[in-house]
Amino acid sequence: MILYSFTDRTIALLLATFIMFFGDSAMANSLKLADPSELAGKWQATLIAKEGLVHSPALQDKPATLCTLELKADQTLGQGAGCLSAWLGEQASGWFTEPDGIAITGTEGSKILFFSRQRDGLYQGALQSGLNITLSREVH
Repeated sequence: MILYSFTDRTIALLLATFIMFFGDSAMANSLKLADPSELAGKWQATLIAKEGLVHSPALQDKPATLCTLELKADQTLGQGAGCLSAWLGEQASGWFTEPDGIAITGTEGSKILFFSRQRDGLYQGALQSGLNITLSREVH
């Protein structure tokens, strides 16, 4: 009886170790860091209220709720950087890829907004004001 119990415990520990080791490897492979050239180009940025309300009071002080944002191959922002900066309340100047999304950086290079990947060509970020920004790949 004691031998049988010891064997079950040993198998359980080995199985747990196996899952942890290979689970981490599988997770790392599923979160592939995108090459910046894959994400460079024009994106449509849309500012929306968290509840999806178009006429939210939080949107009333924003100059626009839709703009085109260019992610340049050199990881700087082109067209639309001013629009995004107005939404953020600080100057947005660059971007970089992360395994699970896109980070927008300020003038000093620090991350000021994170867009999480929802699916291919669609990313979403949340502002402290309770507003959301979606980035969707523009169709040419």
